[in-house]
Amino acid sequence: MSRRALTRLRTRVKQMLRWAARRRRTAAVHTLRGICYGLGTTTVTLAAIWVQRHT
Repeated sequence: MSRRALTRLRTRVKQMLRWAARRRRTAAVHTLRGICYGLGTTTVTLAAIWVQRHT
């Protein structure tokens, strides 16, 4: 890579890191929501399988 390309890459990475730092709380909330949806879906699925096998 050329020196100029490396400089642009570093600049872009820094911009992305700053963007992520500003939105950390929002990202954390969305991650928590996704985990909760996943756990809820898994629980309902396992309950449905259990009911099907035991009835």
